[in-house]
Amino acid sequence: MHPPLTLHKHPMCAEIIELFQQCHLDHPIGKFFGECTDLKIKLDRCFRQEKALKRKENFEQSKKLKERLHAFRKESAETSTE
Repeated sequence: MHPPLTLHKHPMCAEIIELFQQCHLDHPIGKFFGECTDLKIKLDRCFRQEKALKRKENFEQSKKLKERLHAFRKESAETSTE
C-alpha cells in the first residue's frame, strides 16, 4: 500500500507518480495482474529515499535545537547563580 499520491506532498517522486497513475488509467484490468508492478516498485523505492532524506533533515534540525536549548540552559544557570 502506498500513501496518497499527491504531487505536492512528494515532489521528489512526481514523475514516477504520474507514470504510475497513467499506467493505472491505461490498464484498468491489467493493473490487478501485475501490469504496473515495476512502476510500483520504483515508487516504493522513491518514497523510501524521500523519507530517509526527510528523516536526516529532521535529525539535523533537532540536533541544532538541542544545542541551542543546552546553551540557553547553561546561560540561565550562570545568570541565576549570580
